[in-house]
Amino acid sequence: MKKTKCYSVRLKSLTQITQKCWKALDWQGNEFLIPDSQYFGADYSVLKSDAFWIACWIIDKENCHLQVSTKKVGWYNPKKGSIEPVVEIIVEHHTPDKINPLENNTIKRLKK
Repeated sequence: MKKTKCYSVRLKSLTQITQKCWKALDWQGNEFLIPDSQYFGADYSVLKSDAFWIACWIIDKENCHLQVSTKKVGWYNPKKGSIEPVVEIIVEHHTPDKINPLENNTIKRLKK
């Protein structure tokens, strides 16, 4: 199963209204309904207010008007049931040196 990218979102309240839905309320009074499958638990490392791990694709939707910061990102691992930190991957491109072709590239010992 794949890992899910999620944001640590500071909210005024997050209330479970049904078994499959959560109601999020931010500090400006905006509300948004979050499916239970996209809520991954509380972020206990934030001390000043309540923060929750929510899937980034649901926060990035056009009809989501919650005031959120996308600075703190994590990956939810369904096998472990926990949030893993982001690991930066640096891609380096290597272009090999050009070699000029030989005039005659036959191998004498293999030639019949």
